Amino acid sequence: MADGGDAPRHRFPERVYGVGDEPDPRFSLANERTFLAWIRTSLALLAGGVALVALDLPMHPGLRDTAAVVLLVAGALLPFQAWFGWVRIERAMRLGRPLPPPLVALPVAVVVAVVGVLVLIGFLAR
Repeated sequence: MADGGDAPRHRFPERVYGVGDEPDPRFSLANERTFLAWIRTSLALLAGGVALVALDLPMHPGLRDTAAVVLLVAGALLPFQAWFGWVRIERAMRLGRPLPPPLVALPVAVVVAVVGVLVLIGFLAR
């Protein structure tokens, strides 16, 4: 602020920063690193989906395309879940509440397992 006063600053998102008390910065930074890790995972899923289509792999085309679509859809949706997870955890820390359970780990594990099975069957069915 230009006047150097203690007037509150508006921070985005207000839903997070407009409640509770400032947590220890180490915890907020750890939450941010977790968010960024999910973003990296999203990019990896997208790259895997593109690679399945771009590379001429000796596998059944229908199964290859299905696995690619599953990876691309999961990679496109994961940033939204990463954002909502960051919001949930940051709010809980600011309000002094227990941290909420992770919601995204199991769906990502299921996606990776399904794609693995599709690719394996795709190689065997060629």
